[in-house]
Amino acid sequence: MTDAERKAVRGDEEFKMVEINLIEKKGNEKVTFVLGKSTPAKANALRRVLIGELPVMAVDTVEISKNSSLLYDEMIALRVGLIPLTTDLKSYNLPSKCKCEGKGCARCQVKLSLKAKGPCTVYASELESDDKAIKPFYPKIPIVHLLKNQSLELEATAVLGLGNVHAKWSAGHAYYVQYPSIETKESKSPCAKCEKYVQNCPAAIFDYKNNKVVVKDKNYYKWNIAEVYADACPEHITITPTNDFVFFVESFGQLDVKSMIVESVKLLQEQMEEFAESIKAIK
Repeated sequence: MTDAERKAVRGDEEFKMVEINLIEKKGNEKVTFVLGKSTPAKANALRRVLIGELPVMAVDTVEISKNSSLLYDEMIALRVGLIPLTTDLKSYNLPSKCKCEGKGCARCQVKLSLKAKGPCTVYASELESDDKAIKPFYPKIPIVHLLKNQSLELEATAVLGLGNVHAKWSAGHAYYVQYPSIETKESKSPCAKCEKYVQNCPAAIFDYKNNKVVVKDKNYYKWNIAEVYADACPEHITITPTNDFVFFVESFGQLDVKSMIVESVKLLQEQMEEFAESIKAIK
């Protein structure tokens, strides 16, 4: 595809690389960053990929050969299926994109087995995987409690899947708020409306000093202050949205947050290229 065709499909200015500035990172599970010089469309596209289109591993089928516990087979299978499994995207393919065409092979699925006998509590850590890279991220998740002489034996098959198909394949939680710009002006005399607004603002973001509203909480981006802006004094307080978006991303454990973001951006780029090729094919 030529540069002119790409420009016609997506526009040079619209799809230039955005700016990403890290605000806070908690281990490999949570991150807060600013997606700068962006648009609501691009921010929402990234959010949708993060929660619904990023492939992760999860148990898809469970074969139970022995179960004398108090739970039905269906409940055991449900619990096993919802256990987050660490994911290796380099070694596995989506079944729909695998050379075996979804029939099942070492490149698109992995087996996990479990054998337990009571009395004991069976935890996720007791699932033995054929691949050491694929294992429960939270080993202390309880599956079932077995009484004396009760037993459980099963074999599970895990495959890559997408969160928009089932929640068990969702890599994590992601949401964003549009970064607001706050401008305040000093008044010649005390403003009753400004004082009331500062007192009623639920996030305690502002303070009123020397006849002027002052931003007290520098992390005001965490609050949707636009909802309470209607009660503000328009002469002294102005809150306007910007082209920056504050993203909050939390991993469920299958992938670390950095991998989630990097892989999501790659997927977005691939989707845009596929879309561009589809447009090119139209006569």
